[in-house]
Amino acid sequence: MPARKPLRVATFNINGVRTRLAALLAWLEREAPDIVCLQELKAPDEAFPVGPIRDAGYGAIWHGQRSWNGVAILARGADPLESRRGLPGDPKDTQSRYLEAAAHGLVVGCLYLPNGNPQPGPKFDYKLAWFDRFLAYAGDLVDSEHPVVLAGDYNVVPTDEDIYNPRSWRKDALLQPESRERYADLLAQGWTDALRRHFGEERIYTFWDYFRQHWERNSGLRIDHLLLNRALAPQLKDAGVDRWVRAMPHPSDHAPTWVALGRPRRRASG
Repeated sequence: MPARKPLRVATFNINGVRTRLAALLAWLEREAPDIVCLQELKAPDEAFPVGPIRDAGYGAIWHGQRSWNGVAILARGADPLESRRGLPGDPKDTQSRYLEAAAHGLVVGCLYLPNGNPQPGPKFDYKLAWFDRFLAYAGDLVDSEHPVVLAGDYNVVPTDEDIYNPRSWRKDALLQPESRERYADLLAQGWTDALRRHFGEERIYTFWDYFRQHWERNSGLRIDHLLLNRALAPQLKDAGVDRWVRAMPHPSDHAPTWVALGRPRRRASG
């Protein structure tokens, strides 16, 4: 029996799914990821372009919000089976930032963690409170017997090795000690940062802002992460960033980031 191809799981902050739809479809056609987590849809549920995405061969679920936020999970040749919409812990939080589903044998959590700027202030307080709720929820998933990936825009630069030059970003919410400590707390639960595990000490970026020719100069940040639980981490085969998407006309300021995983074994019936 021929070896099964690795399962490719990607995360992409698309920065407007309707604005970047052509880029999304071009990427899906060229790279054919098996599972995709999208963030910053910036569209209400009724405006999500499900028709073209289905025509491209992907089933989808989404949790939209007008003008801001929004997350979606796509699965090639399958319909994701939704298991959670929104984080537990704060019934008053209506922002569309977390969506979870089963797809291709994995449990997939798609997240768009709050940016937190300007800080200090209420937006940073909300970031930390959301992060604390996420930590509590992730702690229940890390030891699951099911393979779990938590993929998305975490809006955290984990260390100074994940940014081209930290000096001009020291006051940004993405580099604050409280943000980094919570990300470190996630890893301490037992999650594997897949890109860092794969690339070791090599610098790798997933985001380049639109200012001061940061893309042209490769002045980037690593803020898009895929975390693997204990059951899934041994299946990590490869990882990367599809930088060519960031080089397209009118791009998102993020590039799709992905991991390749050994496919979960199907349990024998009977």
